[in-house]
Amino acid sequence: MKHADAAIAGAGIIGLATALELAAAGLRVTVFERGQAMRESSWAAAGMLAAADPENPTPLRPLSRFSIGLYPEFLANIERLTGKQVPLRTRQTLQGAHALPPGVSQISAETIQSIAPGIQPGGLKFFLLDEHSLDPRDIARALPDAAKAAGVTLLEETAVTAISDHVDSVAVQTPGGAWAAGNFINACGAWAAALADVPINPRKGQMLLVHSSEPLNVTLRIPQLYLVPRGDGRIVIGATVENAGYDKEVCPSIISALRNAAAELWPPVREARVLDTWAGLRPAATDSLPILGMDEAPRRWLALGHFRNGIMLAPGSARLLRQMILNEPRGVDAAPFSPERFAGMMNDNPCPAAI
Repeated sequence: MKHADAAIAGAGIIGLATALELAAAGLRVTVFERGQAMRESSWAAAGMLAAADPENPTPLRPLSRFSIGLYPEFLANIERLTGKQVPLRTRQTLQGAHALPPGVSQISAETIQSIAPGIQPGGLKFFLLDEHSLDPRDIARALPDAAKAAGVTLLEETAVTAISDHVDSVAVQTPGGAWAAGNFINACGAWAAALADVPINPRKGQMLLVHSSEPLNVTLRIPQLYLVPRGDGRIVIGATVENAGYDKEVCPSIISALRNAAAELWPPVREARVLDTWAGLRPAATDSLPILGMDEAPRRWLALGHFRNGIMLAPGSARLLRQMILNEPRGVDAAPFSPERFAGMMNDNPCPAAI
């Protein structure tokens, strides 16, 4: 039997960011991934570091601020380990809402047009956020290499099929053999319920990528729609939130509706060329908050349920989980994300047998 101080199931951004944190603390870390690292919801994301999004649940704000504060360190560490830079693609978000959040000032129509020429505000009130975005696929190409450079063992195409508790370890079963781990972290996203009794469901999000000859230098976001520029004429448009199980089929009529909605907000989209379409599965808890903390048994941990904010919350969630596992002072209150809030709630989601 092979051994690890920490075994992590799931090599999305949450699992790999946690692996980096634990490896930096001197632990021997092994990450198991049923497919390819960073190729599920992390690959499909838009990449907004949307800590101030008014649609986010209020209890999420402290963790959001904590994570955003760690982001420069997180990206610098990836670059140090790999030589690969993950650039910021935008540095501001023009946010539209039906009502202004407390403490926010509405900007004038003239200012709106100077920031995003041609925008059609409709009846929404707009304000400006100092909010960055990045391309998650830049991180997807760099983070697995960063983890390996930090000494993490990354086993792709290796599903965790079962876990069981021993006296001083967790036994982790895979098709390639068994491992004994001092701690086991379930970071399997939408597939997490196969190894834990947690109320996690996949929320399908369909998106498209267009190329516009008209420049857009800020993220545009209104309720149920966003346009995220990549800085080179490419713009990500999204996204639906569908309760469709594990289906990732792209529906042309839905893509067309997204594009039309984007064009109503920013008309140059009508002439933009569609480059790609895709769907991802966001892992959502019943209250739309992450689940971070100890599972039903000692040495078992949960790091999942980040829904639409996995990219933004990764550094903070990973740091907080490290602090819990190693009994370090916590950088933010973990109580709102405790698995104990679901005590007695049985999970009846249809899930695959192996993650």
